[in-house]
Amino acid sequence: MKNAKCKLGIILEMIKFEHTVFALPFALTSAVVAARGIPDWETLGWIVVAMVGARSAAMAFNRVADLRYDSNNPRTKDRALPKGLVSVGQTWIFIAASVALFVLAAFMLNRLAFYLSPVALAVIFGYSYTKRFTSWSHIVLGISLGIAPVGAWIAVKGTFALPPIILAACVMLWTAGFDVIYSLQDVEFDRRAGLFSLPRMLGEARALLVSRLMHAAMVLFLAWFAVAAGMGTIFYLGLGMVVLFLIYEHSLVSPTNLSRVNTAFFTMNGCVSVAMFVFALADVLL
Repeated sequence: MKNAKCKLGIILEMIKFEHTVFALPFALTSAVVAARGIPDWETLGWIVVAMVGARSAAMAFNRVADLRYDSNNPRTKDRALPKGLVSVGQTWIFIAASVALFVLAAFMLNRLAFYLSPVALAVIFGYSYTKRFTSWSHIVLGISLGIAPVGAWIAVKGTFALPPIILAACVMLWTAGFDVIYSLQDVEFDRRAGLFSLPRMLGEARALLVSRLMHAAMVLFLAWFAVAAGMGTIFYLGLGMVVLFLIYEHSLVSPTNLSRVNTAFFTMNGCVSVAMFVFALADVLL
């Protein structure tokens, strides 16, 4: 039992479980806007379970799919799988358990969420292979996270609507933009390994420009979401804070200085998503 707990802890560290904070706040934003307040606790709980299950499965699957590349990349060769701290078999057991948790949560929410759960899994698992053939894998990652607000809206309402689709576009652009920043670290390795990314295709400076344009477009879509969802002044204040966070995020990175990529990627993007949720919640409650 102790060894199993140890292995689980290693896997959770390997998939950066704490970074669930990136997508979860946008899912919760969609849920509270759909409910015009806090959804009932059972629905809210199953939304969180679904998010945790889906992200955990996706990240663990990505580690298995990329094991050959991670083993040869100086930045990732010390991860748990390349070092043999956990086995591929143990990781597959974790993936299966996470998938089961996600599908169970979708079933407990409503019929539409359950029927769409295989589609969501296909998208989030499919992303892991996109760097092998397209420089636009960042967009596919964005779509993978963009599923979250649509799923949360369906969980509350049981149907599609325009606002969560707009919010999904926001998340897609936001995620793709910060993933471009993160991928700057691997340009040389990607060239050697035959992998694709925007920094490899365009060069670091132009890729950063595309990242900034993506985040500028994200802000416009957030404003559109505010209009479509009938949000008030408090939400627009949150939007202003998001703009400031994004400006600061991009000030941290340049083509010649990648020393603060982790601060830009992890810290600032966590601030963006949490701020958006807090201000959205305050808006619908007040």
